[in-house]
Amino acid sequence: MRGKTLRRKATAVVLGAFVVALDQATKAWALKGIPPNESIILIPGWLRLHVTENSGVAFSMLQGAGSFLVLAIIVAVIVILLAIRSSEGWWETLSLGLVLGGAMGNLVDRLTRGPGFSDGRVVDWIDPSFFPTFNLADISITVGVALLLLFSVLSRE
Repeated sequence: MRGKTLRRKATAVVLGAFVVALDQATKAWALKGIPPNESIILIPGWLRLHVTENSGVAFSMLQGAGSFLVLAIIVAVIVILLAIRSSEGWWETLSLGLVLGGAMGNLVDRLTRGPGFSDGRVVDWIDPSFFPTFNLADISITVGVALLLLFSVLSRE
């Protein structure tokens, strides 16, 4: 790999690590700063901060899938790393870095926050009244995938 290419790919991995660190820090803050079974109302009727544990994937889908989800996320992380390796442009590479960081942020929870290895639950704490509760990792995955789709459409035109 040439210097610029290597730098771009390393930047994606560093971005992913930054997302993991920020995600874990915000989850730690939520667990410490929001009392159990209570909420912090930000916009009445629209948005509150409320800690929940999610055994599913982003936005509470696939509840209770346990070890299967851990395996699927590990495979997804490997696929994302391979995609970063073969990515060609800055925006594509950085978008993959966002997806990588979000996937790994939630994987850390699954491996460390549960009754047994890989039985963990993801901490969600951003609770809009019109949507399932989510966290920073979910936002990172969603933004990364949306950017990948956008760039895919724009590159075909």
